[in-house]
Amino acid sequence: MSSTLHRRQLLKLLGMSVLGTSFSSCVTSPARATTVNWGYIGKVGPEHWGELSPDFALCQIGRKQTPIDLQIANVKDVHSSSQDLLVFNYQPTALHLINNGKTVQVNYPPGSYLKYAHQKFELLQFHFHHFSEHRVDGKLYDMELHLVHRSKSGDLAVMGIFLQAGAFNPTLQIIWDAIPQKQGTEKQIADINIDVSQFLPAQRRFFTYSGSLTTPPCSENVLWCVMATPIEASPAQIAQFSQMFPENARPIQSLNDRLVIEAI
Repeated sequence: MSSTLHRRQLLKLLGMSVLGTSFSSCVTSPARATTVNWGYIGKVGPEHWGELSPDFALCQIGRKQTPIDLQIANVKDVHSSSQDLLVFNYQPTALHLINNGKTVQVNYPPGSYLKYAHQKFELLQFHFHHFSEHRVDGKLYDMELHLVHRSKSGDLAVMGIFLQAGAFNPTLQIIWDAIPQKQGTEKQIADINIDVSQFLPAQRRFFTYSGSLTTPPCSENVLWCVMATPIEASPAQIAQFSQMFPENARPIQSLNDRLVIEAI
């Protein structure tokens, strides 16, 4: 079967067309979410997000919420080349990062993107969660990296990459050494470059499904691609992040009637 037919098969299973996705472009701006106090523990924690604002209603009533437990037995395999279906074009850039009080976020300028089945999504930013938000057969990873993308039509695509304790990660350390201690202040370092492609695992097998943002307003119809192979960070690097953000992971959500596909 040709790669084009593989892509069409996968898009059909996900409820998408070859010419464009069915993902909604009506996504509440994340800036609006910052006007309401939300967090990860207590009365502003995930179980209460839907009560904090009408804009956050999907956090409570949504049927396509993220994260989920990626249970291998229920995943449908599609024997399409993952490298053909998911194409990356990420460029190095000057380091722009912010401690927003919820995570460490690195902002990316235009010019870096991924293509999913020929649809182009520009990389906007990436950030980190501790512990991982997704699980695989119940397995919890030490951290999870999210790369957030948007298409010209406003569709969102997020790629998840697991981090597990192991070897020292030099690219990660570039970020850790520059984390602003003051919350809400963006730090721009013109003479230090970051290359997000260094976070991509060598093996590009991934899970894909239709989900949501994992923070308020929990907007749905977000294309998720979660890499099956984790990358490594040293125990000290993981500890450095967890000391600043002890818990910034949303609990597992119900799969409901969604289909999860693995591209291999």
